[in-house]
Amino acid sequence: MRVAQVVLLPGGVLPAELAYRALIDALGPGIDAQTKDLEVYATERPAPDFGLDSEVDGLLREADEAGFETFHAVGYSAGGATVLATVAAAPERLRSVALLEPAWAGWAGISELEAAMWERIREVMHLPDDDMMRRFVEVELAPGVPPPESPPGPLPDWMSKRPAGLRSLVRAFDATDLDPAALRSFDRPVYYALGGLSHPDLYAQIGERLAGVFSDFTLERFEERHHFDPPHRVEPERLAKSLRALWARADEGL
Repeated sequence: MRVAQVVLLPGGVLPAELAYRALIDALGPGIDAQTKDLEVYATERPAPDFGLDSEVDGLLREADEAGFETFHAVGYSAGGATVLATVAAAPERLRSVALLEPAWAGWAGISELEAAMWERIREVMHLPDDDMMRRFVEVELAPGVPPPESPPGPLPDWMSKRPAGLRSLVRAFDATDLDPAALRSFDRPVYYALGGLSHPDLYAQIGERLAGVFSDFTLERFEERHHFDPPHRVEPERLAKSLRALWARADEGL
């Protein structure tokens, strides 16, 4: 039986090891899983020339260092955006793709609802750091959904990098686009996890767009989850079952 070789990318807040600890435990044996932090946090401040290509290069470098000629990619939020950019840039390296509410999916075919959400996100990025982090969470939740409570105690050291990193990521998305033809030509399985309590004008709209792009696309809805209590942390056993099925099907098709 083939061991699934997987690289998992986090979003713009939690480090990869914290984000995916529960999921990796739930996946169990037979998985060679590498977690990788975002390149935007590789230095004390985001590099002046940082772009989404920096994240793609970092993902491929991680796979090379792990000895993965091809691999299954899992990406949440900004990590999901990186995985989509990798589909366009290096599709031959990917055996399958799992997108856990990707923060961005290019601009082609974007709806008025999704475009309006992006205007709100850009406005949030101009707020002072503490206000920005609070509003960044609130704007991505469905109307009426309360934001999660902050954990007790002092903030971890790595949180100090997050405001600048999130702003750099949004600028990188604005400076980039994805070739729809390159995405449509990708014939490997694509999985999309959607939280029922995330703002539908963003993540549901992205899922709808991608369903019309990829030829082998599966969307699974987690009704009680939202972007800041995602299934890889809160329902890892259910997500692990879906990912194992995805990887088995992808490997059978090669």
